[in-house]
Amino acid sequence: MAGPFLEFERPIAELESKIEELSQLAADGGPGGLMAEIEALRTRAREMRIEAYAGLDAWQKTQIARHPERPHFVDYVATLIEEFVELRGDRSFGDDQALMGGLGRFRGIPVMVMGHEKGHDTASRLKHNFGAARPEGYRKATRLMNLAEQFGLPVLSFVDTGGAYPGVGSEERGVAEAIARSTERCLTLGTPMIAVITGEGMSGGAIGIAAANKVLILEHGIYAVISPEGCASILMRDRNLAEDMAKAMKITAEDLIRFKIVDKIIPEPPGGAHQDPVATMMAVGDAVEAELKALLKLSPDGLRKQRADRFMAIRAG
Repeated sequence: MAGPFLEFERPIAELESKIEELSQLAADGGPGGLMAEIEALRTRAREMRIEAYAGLDAWQKTQIARHPERPHFVDYVATLIEEFVELRGDRSFGDDQALMGGLGRFRGIPVMVMGHEKGHDTASRLKHNFGAARPEGYRKATRLMNLAEQFGLPVLSFVDTGGAYPGVGSEERGVAEAIARSTERCLTLGTPMIAVITGEGMSGGAIGIAAANKVLILEHGIYAVISPEGCASILMRDRNLAEDMAKAMKITAEDLIRFKIVDKIIPEPPGGAHQDPVATMMAVGDAVEAELKALLKLSPDGLRKQRADRFMAIRAG
């Protein structure tokens, strides 16, 4: 199994450990009669994983959405975007590596692509600030969307953040205004925009690059105005109640599509995206391609109207 086990996966972890032990014995002493037992255990492990993931609650999905081995922005770019050229800087203060973007080709179509990057190890997580973008990240996003409209390029956005960075420097440099400007630019684009919630999409840090014509979400992704921990801290004065808040906030893909906050759920492999990242990313690519082909038929005014109608329908609902 990929990456660390989550608490609710403990029985599967124990079975996987037994499979590894038997596999080692078979390798050391010859397969003998162990192979049939190993295969039976593997079948049982697959069944247990499917059963476990069929009835997840919102807090368990939150844990999966944050799993460190899920594909990140750089992985999606490497898998789906050809000829990628990163564009850096906000032309005002500096470059923010928590929110990356640039030019490339998506299945032959020139696009502007951007998204949050959390990093995979200690060094890269520090470099990318764990996906918590500062104001210069959102001003960079606005700059990239301006370029996209200037050259008639669709915008693909990959959202995966626990929220924008709330530090003193971030507030001093106007993070709220930067997010608002980025959100406004999303809403006024005359080119197609598709956002994919690949993990967690929390607070304005997510909506700043997700106010798109179509918003897709991976099966175990979550999307909300605040993290469960933040909600528990503010409303209940106790971060330890985050699990209860996650269940009350209606943040899962199933909840979101029912409320028409997202447009499509992209299935994940049994056990989550981290079990088969390549299959996950290809499924995302297929979903994005289908939506993009339809949006490319619309005029700039048609795209703006579709986007406005979409978000007004959420408010009306």
